[in-house]
Amino acid sequence: MWDLMQEYDIRRGHHKNIEGDRLPELVREIFGKVNQMDDGFLETSFGALDMLRIKPQDKKVILVDTKMNPGVDEATAGDTIRKYNEFLQRATGFSAKERSKRIQKKAKEGAQ
Repeated sequence: MWDLMQEYDIRRGHHKNIEGDRLPELVREIFGKVNQMDDGFLETSFGALDMLRIKPQDKKVILVDTKMNPGVDEATAGDTIRKYNEFLQRATGFSAKERSKRIQKKAKEGAQ
C-alpha cells in the first residue's frame, strides 16, 4: 500500500539543480540506485523505504510517493529519515522545518 503522494514546493531558482540528469544523479548519490520508469517517475528504495517514487511536476513542485516498511529496527528507521530529509532538502532547497511550515500553511488555506 502506498502512502499519500506529497507535493513539495521547490525554492525559487532551485529547479536548475534537479533538471535533466541532475535529479537521477542526486537520487543515486543519496540512496545508491535509481530506476527511470515509463511514467516519468524515478524509483528507488533504501532502508525503511520499500519504494520511493519521485517526479518533478513543474519548476515549482516535485511529487514524492513513498511505501514504508514499519517493521525495520530503530537504527534503520533513523538512517532512512536522515537520508530522506537530505534528499528533500537538496531537491527542493527547503529544510525540513521550512517544508513543514509550508505544508501546514497550505493545509490551513485549504481548510478555509
